[in-house]
Amino acid sequence: MSSVNKKLNTAVIGAGKMGQIHAKVYYQLPQSNLVAVVDTDAKKAKQLAKKFKCSYFTDLSEIIDRVDAVTIATPTIAHKETAEPFIERGKGVLIEKPLALNVTEAQELVSLAEKHNAIVAVGHSERCNPVVQAMKRLNIEAKFIEAHRISPYPFRSTDIGVVMDVMIHDIDIILSLAGSEIKKVNAVGIGVIDKDKEDICNARIVFENGCIANVTASRIALKTERKVRVFSKQAYLSLDYFKKTGTIIQADTDNLELIQKIRDLKSVGKFDLLKAGWSDLVHYERLQIDDKEPLRVEQESFLKAVADRTAKPEVTVSEGLAAMKCAQMILDSTKEHKWE
Repeated sequence: MSSVNKKLNTAVIGAGKMGQIHAKVYYQLPQSNLVAVVDTDAKKAKQLAKKFKCSYFTDLSEIIDRVDAVTIATPTIAHKETAEPFIERGKGVLIEKPLALNVTEAQELVSLAEKHNAIVAVGHSERCNPVVQAMKRLNIEAKFIEAHRISPYPFRSTDIGVVMDVMIHDIDIILSLAGSEIKKVNAVGIGVIDKDKEDICNARIVFENGCIANVTASRIALKTERKVRVFSKQAYLSLDYFKKTGTIIQADTDNLELIQKIRDLKSVGKFDLLKAGWSDLVHYERLQIDDKEPLRVEQESFLKAVADRTAKPEVTVSEGLAAMKCAQMILDSTKEHKWE
């Protein structure tokens, strides 16, 4: 295993849209030495490899002994078979979301990673969004979460529906915020472009600790919107992933005595609501957000974990499995919903 200070030899498997972005970041990271791009389409692999000055191959077996870590950015249907030989050799593997085509395949990847003591991460890059990273530092104990993720049809990831393609980003974040087992799920979804795959879905997730999440995803909207609101005992947060902005509202600790005084006055009927200075009773601020590229944060975390086994990637393979299990519960619920 490479030492912490040594550059890691990296490669990208899949020269599509996400593969191109991953290759670019690997090429730029000082801790990465991008050695190859692999794609069954030799022309695409060659073009991308030329751009980032590395070798290209059409057979992934050609690079297994040349790399310390790889990113798999193939279509979802090929994730498991592509990842397996690298995991079996103990290589670091970052798999684009969703982890696998189904929960069974995802569970097999988790078991394989444990068996071979391999670092396997999942590309839920939204967890690395500067807004989410800023929220993470607040240690919020969520009680209610509302998430909306809508956009025009992307004409990609046509092998999966909107839940596995888009909603799974918010599922992963919601699970990390809720910190509890799921009690029940109610969901409704419908296919518009493809009747066999849902293009719009809404789900209500109830957790064992009482937290509730309401999440909506659509890939046939006329605009792009990625927002989440979080209610907690500590604060209320309103976040916009797309605009990379966030605000937090919480009771001002300096005004606790004033709040108690108001309560006392209300109890004896001596408090005038119309004259209350409510803006003095709450603390409002914009979150301090670092403008770092999510994929860069994701890959830095992944490579750090590969080099230093005491570290963890931003989203582990087990967390990727948990997101898929929740997504499957949502899909199962949509099938149970009766429209007539």
